[in-house]
Amino acid sequence: MTLQEKTAQLYGVWVGAATDGEGVAPHQHDMTADHSDDAWDELITHGLGQLTRSFGTAPVDPALGAQALARAQRRIAAAGRFGIPAVAHEECLAGFTAWQATAYPVPLAWGATFDPPLVEEMARRIGEDLRSVGVHQGLAPVLDVVRDPRWGRVEETVGEDPYLVGTIGTAYVRGLESAGVIATLKHFAGYASSAGARNLAPVRAGVRELADVTLPPFEMALREGGARSVMAAYNETDGVPASADPGLLTELLRERWGFTGTVVADYFGIGFLQTLHRVAGGPGEAAHVALAAGIDVELPTVKCYGKPLVEAVRAGEVPEELVDRAARRVLLQKCELGLLDEDWAPEPTASRVDLDSPANRALARRVAEESVVLLDNPDGVLPLSPDARVAVVGPRAADALAMLGCYSFPSHVLTHHPEVPMGIEIPTVLEALRAELPDAKVTFAEGCGVLDPDPAGFEEAVARASEADVCLAVLGDRAGLFGRGTSGEGCDVTDLRLPGVQGELLDALVATGVPVVLVLLTGRPYALGRWQGRLAAVVQAFFPGEEGGPAVAGVLSGRVNPSGRLPVSVPRVPGGQPWTYLQPPLGLAGEVSNLDPTPLYAFGHGRSYTDFTWDEFQGTASRITTDGTYDLSLTVRNSGDRAGAEVVQLYLHDPVATVTRPDVRLIGYQRVELAPGEASRVTFRFHADLSSFSDRAGRRVVEPGVLELRLAASSVEVRHTARLKLTGPVRTLGTDRRLLCPVEASRGR
Repeated sequence: MTLQEKTAQLYGVWVGAATDGEGVAPHQHDMTADHSDDAWDELITHGLGQLTRSFGTAPVDPALGAQALARAQRRIAAAGRFGIPAVAHEECLAGFTAWQATAYPVPLAWGATFDPPLVEEMARRIGEDLRSVGVHQGLAPVLDVVRDPRWGRVEETVGEDPYLVGTIGTAYVRGLESAGVIATLKHFAGYASSAGARNLAPVRAGVRELADVTLPPFEMALREGGARSVMAAYNETDGVPASADPGLLTELLRERWGFTGTVVADYFGIGFLQTLHRVAGGPGEAAHVALAAGIDVELPTVKCYGKPLVEAVRAGEVPEELVDRAARRVLLQKCELGLLDEDWAPEPTASRVDLDSPANRALARRVAEESVVLLDNPDGVLPLSPDARVAVVGPRAADALAMLGCYSFPSHVLTHHPEVPMGIEIPTVLEALRAELPDAKVTFAEGCGVLDPDPAGFEEAVARASEADVCLAVLGDRAGLFGRGTSGEGCDVTDLRLPGVQGELLDALVATGVPVVLVLLTGRPYALGRWQGRLAAVVQAFFPGEEGGPAVAGVLSGRVNPSGRLPVSVPRVPGGQPWTYLQPPLGLAGEVSNLDPTPLYAFGHGRSYTDFTWDEFQGTASRITTDGTYDLSLTVRNSGDRAGAEVVQLYLHDPVATVTRPDVRLIGYQRVELAPGEASRVTFRFHADLSSFSDRAGRRVVEPGVLELRLAASSVEVRHTARLKLTGPVRTLGTDRRLLCPVEASRGR
């Protein structure tokens, strides 16, 4: 292959992306070129690495889009000497980001399910839809661990705990890859640890935070899930941009972890080395820095890896060996995908394309139902009486977009095409509740907008509430991009107050004396301590997708027994951040400060309409070696009168270590679904590797000493404790360390 043919395999092209005005990616208008037919013909003469978002850039009928993509692939293959088609990639963070495709709940809702098999099934269906129209690579999952919930992209994450993020993210990877679609882990690494919770801000995390919090989900998704691509993050850590860091992208990822797939740039990330990070003086130098670090593919479109790279190589400024290394990885992956097979054909095999099938919708409903978290129900106001007088109030009650996150197609793309219909049916909470409770008298008042400061609607809202037996205050976020929403990419906040005047509306409703049930449809947790003890119940849903309205209504009516658990802590006060439950002793409440960061609702918390007993606790030993295992088990019984699901959580407490450790951290969990009276024996097999951490020298070690293993209903609701002593020498672990805590659950009566 010539130099130009090799570099052509190293970039994507984004046909149809806007070059002026507002786009769907930062700096899109600055860094995207128009691709007319003549320019396109010239561009593909030497081949093409990737096609960017054929379905996710503008509303495209899926069947017509599949045909157009097939034609483009034929054209690309015919233009080059070797007949090599492109890899087509799309976003799939909460379902295939395409018009008329199923909008599933956002990743934060996946975390709330604590149900990896369900997430794997969802990802498999997403993958099958992608492949049905000719897409090969999905830009998901996000494995960033929440460090500050003011960050706008919290909705895209699985939660604030690396074990939960890793296990749920790995399940998504397995599902997507099982459908033949390349899963892309992002954002590697440290993106969510940005200073001040600002999008694309510098990261000041220490080496142990990176090693023990940031990196484990990626390692798990690669080793246990088999992900074949990694996306380099935008951020810089301690002065080194991730896209320019060979220690991260080559030494750690490839040499230590053994990764053999492709590393792709986040959109425009290579150009940002010049324009934002200023570690390169021009596009050719940026290409050199990124290639040397280990980025194989420039996305979303050619800026640095095209002509600037060719010229730099010919001038002797960039070793051609770097181009060869990346091109080999790209071509090997195309071989894996079958794109170089003699019988390869780009046309879809299905005669009819349905990206929102009844089976998809049923699965979206199930994920949504499992993700709804009942935070509080002290007086049993929920479930609602079938014939109750219900006042539904709030800006999120009658808006279909209240169900969707930033990377759903209607929120991400359709806002630029107001003339185009939604493309999928999305029942609102108001519509779903009326269908759920046909005998109830349901009234509605919006009260206020999501961000509108005008309280003029309060009077009507209070009037409707005063006439009712119970008031549902449906409040929350509006997803958007770069400041056009209250949650989403580039929609960061200064504190965790409810957006706009929604908090004041809630105060006015509570003042009526009518029981108020707060229903939150959000992309992040908000501070609720102001209403502690004043609300009849609190229901949290994290952008639950197209079937979220019926799921929430089902919880309110009692048709669905809530089983979601918090993947992020809910703060007590809006300014008590940043805070996650992974705190060492100095991060906890104490006499050294007047500020108490203790959350109102802890990580892992969630209530049910039934009761569970945890008994017959048993451990196999009290002393093991630093490479030993320890079994602990208990019986969980549904002692209530209706079916439900309990989530048994295993936490580790390390009282003394050579570096400070989180007071508790999750190391295992099991969701258990039980009929009334049914029981399950749950056994966790703890291995000493799960107690490992990075020591002062940066080695991952298991230290001898005393540990506590806590079986709990949340990070603070401990039911049983096993005190365990590790004996023997300090063990230094390699990349073969055990990452997972196996769990067995056997049913009985």
